[in-house]
Parts: sequence; C-alpha cells; structure tokens
Amino acid sequence: MPIPLDGPEVLNREFLEIRARLLQIAASLDRMDRAAGTVRSDGRLQQIQRALAILQGSAADRVEQIQLVFSRPYEANWKATFARDRTKS
Repeated sequence: MPIPLDGPEVLNREFLEIRARLLQIAASLDRMDRAAGTVRSDGRLQQIQRALAILQGSAADRVEQIQLVFSRPYEANWKATFARDRTKS
C-alpha cells in the first residue's frame, strides 16, 4: 500500500495545475467584466462567487461545500418530477 503524500509533496505535485485553473477562472471573470451587458444578478455568477468565498476558507470539507453550492436541493418526490420532465421532451 502506498504511503500518502505529505502537504509539501502534494503542493509540489499540484501547484502548476492549480495555478493554471486559477488563471483560467480569472480570465473568464475578466471576459465577463469586459463584455457588454451585466451578469451581476445572474444566479450562476452568484454561485461562482460563493464557491470562491469557500475556497478562501480553511475548512477541511471545501469540496463538499462547493458541490452543495452547485447542487439542486433534495426533493423527496424527485422520481415523479423526473418522469414528468421526460415526457415533456
């Protein structure tokens, strides 16, 4: 069984990929800012902003918190709703 990597090893292995992803996010946000029209009230942008705020924290469950930001709330009757949605197509 392999020995888990320690923090510095994980940072060494992941740094360039993390850096590239952050640059990609920054570029996308810059393009939205420069584009005509506003998306400030768009719920998707608000989700992105909430996810970025979570990333700034130090909680051990950031990935779970971010997944919940982008997830639909649980609906007990989801099977019936899904079946109804499929018949509309």
